[in-house]
Amino acid sequence: MMVEDELALFDKSLNEFWNKFKSTDTSFQMAGLRDTYKDSLKAFAEKLSVKLKEEDRMVEMFLEYQNQISKQNKLIQEKKDNLLKLIAEVKDKKQELEVLTANIQDLKEEYSRKKETISTANKANAERLKRLQKSADLYKDRLGLEIRKIYGEKLQFIFTNIDPKNPESPFMFSLHLNEARDYEATRQAGSSS
Repeated sequence: MMVEDELALFDKSLNEFWNKFKSTDTSFQMAGLRDTYKDSLKAFAEKLSVKLKEEDRMVEMFLEYQNQISKQNKLIQEKKDNLLKLIAEVKDKKQELEVLTANIQDLKEEYSRKKETISTANKANAERLKRLQKSADLYKDRLGLEIRKIYGEKLQFIFTNIDPKNPESPFMFSLHLNEARDYEATRQAGSSS
């Protein structure tokens, strides 16, 4: 029963009591009515007390549920925040990956250009070496050139076919780099004048 129903029942009991009280004169009946009134008031107080306890329990349960919902909402918010952080980290990592991929592509292109440059330089060096070898062979055949490495990082050049009157007479000089990184040539003994 609701509290309003209880109040209506109590009001009805009071009215009945008053009507009985007005219609009787005797003190015996008055005492009975007074006892009846006290009994109905006590019963009403007990019922009201039980209802109040039930309502208190319902309020406590409501507050407990509200507390649990609040805790759940906090947990959900924490998980949402963590998820947003993870999503941001994934986006950052994705951007880093894109930058690294672009850098790798640039490095590959640079490597390809350098490889081409090196290949071109190697071909040019091979061609120069071929011409140099041809020139060295020509000097060797025609002028009797012989090149020797001697002490102190020097190269010694010996020509034997310089003087047509004396083809076995050697002409020698040495060549080396000085401290200033300039070439220095030194004529050596045994050379013709």
